[in-house]
Amino acid sequence: MASLKSLFKGASLQYTSLPSDDAPQSRNDQQQPEPSGIWHRRNSTALKLSMAIIGLSIVGYLSVLFIRAAHAANPHPQRCDTPELGFQCSPDLSHSWGQYSPYFSVPSEIDPSVPAGCELTFAQVLSRHGARDPTFFRGMLYRKTIAKIHLLAGDYGPGYEFIEDYRYQLGSDQLTLFGQEHMVNSGLKFYQRYQPLASKSIPFIRASGQDRVIESALNFTQGFHSALLADKTSTVPRAFPYSMVTIPETSSSNNTLNNKLCRAFQLGKESGIGANAQATYLSLFAPPIKARLRANLPSVNISKADAVALMDLCAYETVASSKGATISPFCNLFTADEWAAYDYYQALGKWYGFGPGNPLGPTQGVGWVNELLARMTGQPVVDATSTNSTLDDDEETFPLNRTLYADFSHDNDMASIMGALGLYDGVRDLSNTTRTRPEEAGGFSASWAVPFAARLYVEKMVCAREDEELVRVLVNDRVVPVKGCGPDVLGRCTLSKFVESMAFARSGGLWDQCFE
Repeated sequence: MASLKSLFKGASLQYTSLPSDDAPQSRNDQQQPEPSGIWHRRNSTALKLSMAIIGLSIVGYLSVLFIRAAHAANPHPQRCDTPELGFQCSPDLSHSWGQYSPYFSVPSEIDPSVPAGCELTFAQVLSRHGARDPTFFRGMLYRKTIAKIHLLAGDYGPGYEFIEDYRYQLGSDQLTLFGQEHMVNSGLKFYQRYQPLASKSIPFIRASGQDRVIESALNFTQGFHSALLADKTSTVPRAFPYSMVTIPETSSSNNTLNNKLCRAFQLGKESGIGANAQATYLSLFAPPIKARLRANLPSVNISKADAVALMDLCAYETVASSKGATISPFCNLFTADEWAAYDYYQALGKWYGFGPGNPLGPTQGVGWVNELLARMTGQPVVDATSTNSTLDDDEETFPLNRTLYADFSHDNDMASIMGALGLYDGVRDLSNTTRTRPEEAGGFSASWAVPFAARLYVEKMVCAREDEELVRVLVNDRVVPVKGCGPDVLGRCTLSKFVESMAFARSGGLWDQCFE
């Protein structure tokens, strides 16, 4: 029988699609069939596991060849996405698509570059997967909306004519080619930012067990490795692919990158808070949109859900285009102010569904925070929530002596982890009737915090005239000072103060309320 250690190393097999990244935010009736993955294949032979690893590596290698071939065929495409700044085409629109925005570098009030006189000693990235197709269930909704319009529309107003010939052809759940490419860019950027460490150390990689998350991790390593190969100062072995720990996504698995163990959060009254907040705000901003859509699509009784579906399609059709360079015509059906309202609608879902606005939201992220503290201090994990002790007690599946770590997850889980870190402590709960700008919410919005390919950096540094290592947190390039640790003007605090400020996570949050 294969050991637990070998069962979790390498590439994953097939996993069932999950609707976890999508609104509505209620978790009632979302119990999906448990995916058949590594955890349930304890009797798999080493040969089968090796073939799975090789298979995923081949898929990743071929995806890079495909990207290179496409570039050779069209060597001068419009560049919307770069490693440095992320997605910059039509930013007045694309930076307001909530969690469906492609990653972009968020404005920071504090200079995010490494301060002068400081040397980095540690970096952890927590990343969302790259841009993907809609989940299967959302895709069904979009098909229904388009079919309804085609069946009932008596005419198509100016700017709406394209809908008559539009056919919904998006896939389900998987990364788009653009999503793959901007995860490669994420790996490039990580290497470039942390080059003094990256040139000497390969990151330790973990991924939650969704196909799109595992593939995103692989794409990230491809970008990282290409930068390593180009770095003549690098002293680490050039072997590729890198080792990866994957953790299955099931309702009974301890998984800090996709926690489903808290019954009250999954099925109790807390599960509907986000959807309720969204519904209230939608009833305020949707009526003018519905009226205009109905006027331009006569005889079609456009609903609020239809309006949101058409806005969703703007983002999904864009990220499905080559390099994300073609802004969907659906985008132009809505004004800049309506896009800002849409972004806030999605922010409400994240804030109240999974983040600080949900009584049990931050508790879902405490396991990962306690793992982070273990990595930062070199001490064993102390946690009784969502951590997997079999993995975390094994130095091969949870080493404590690395300088670079990269974890890959989902937007909802990242929202909970940000809450557990206290990144938005002191921010007033978002109003469900009046839009709050991200700058007024401590830098929080769905597009600023958890877009496709979002990345949270936690870094340590030693600095001149400082007796202790300093810690700083960045969310999509925006420095977010952790208020509880007494940050300085550059958003840094000492390691001991940072650990002390994580009292909520270290005490297990409100985990005891999960099973009442």
